[in-house]
Amino acid sequence: MAAALAGVALLHPALPQPAGAQGLETVTVAAVKYSGGGDWYQAQTPLPNFLDFVRQNTLLDVAPQPEVVELSSDKLFSYPFIFMSGHGNVLFSDEESRRLRRYLENGGFLYVDDDYGIDEYIRREMAKVFPDKEFVELPFDHEIYHSHYSFQSGLPKIHEHDNEAPRGYGLFHDGRLVVYYTVETNLSDGWESPEVHNDPPEKREDALRMGTNIITYAMTH
Repeated sequence: MAAALAGVALLHPALPQPAGAQGLETVTVAAVKYSGGGDWYQAQTPLPNFLDFVRQNTLLDVAPQPEVVELSSDKLFSYPFIFMSGHGNVLFSDEESRRLRRYLENGGFLYVDDDYGIDEYIRREMAKVFPDKEFVELPFDHEIYHSHYSFQSGLPKIHEHDNEAPRGYGLFHDGRLVVYYTVETNLSDGWESPEVHNDPPEKREDALRMGTNIITYAMTH
């Protein structure tokens, strides 16, 4: 993990430099393939649009195309930022739970977006990963809401689910945010191409900007 994240560790002091500056390594983002019957694969389609936005609007040198990773794969430890979403069941084996914990404790970052229906399952499975920790709601002044763009009222509302306010939760290890989980916002739907959900341009812009905040925060912490 230390070797895989060596380039990422350089990103914070190197932010004033152009993307791809000498000495920086390209950061590849991966969608997590999980079992349990949930539609893990829908996490793949919005990522290229999101990564393109990040490349155009930040100095982070992210690869233009995402990859797919299973928690049982050794490749997990080569991705500093992994992403999950879905509508249903999520199931981690005991070994996957142990590996995900090791990944997160050693510098990795997981972003989970509830695409409506994943909430009870992701909370159950993350309790297997960190039985000694609980999700805590992040206040609006947390840096993740201001790391690149400013969201004074926290998460933007992209899609309506249960007519509730969007909420962002975190799991912390040794004071570092290692898992960020969003509910009642569905940022990743806003990353999809315009014709998929016919979202207004300003909604898509908010979703892409907030996503940019998340990866910028992760790469600089």
